[in-house]
Amino acid sequence: MPPGCHPPASAGSSSAPSESPPHQYLLTRRLERAAALLRVTDWSAADVCFAGGAGSVESFTASFGRVFGRSPTAYRRLWPPAARFVRIPRCMAMAYARPRNRTFREDPGAAGS
Repeated sequence: MPPGCHPPASAGSSSAPSESPPHQYLLTRRLERAAALLRVTDWSAADVCFAGGAGSVESFTASFGRVFGRSPTAYRRLWPPAARFVRIPRCMAMAYARPRNRTFREDPGAAGS
């Protein structure tokens, strides 16, 4: 291969740190994303399956079980409920943090001096 040229993407290995084949690397990343979604959302296992890019619930469940040692629903039970991670919209957080009775008037004690 001439200097400065990159090997073809289908050469059988990727530049991933683990040097796994591209398909295996992609499958691992998808399952890791699915595990994260199971931890922080209340989506059904089927919704997580399709959001993670799997083609069918059966193959997703089988692959998930091979990698994580348990079914997606059993994995979810190991973590606290997703409601714990509900985010408050920024506008609500800012309104809550705003001082009450905010005015730009002078202090009443200083006005009479």
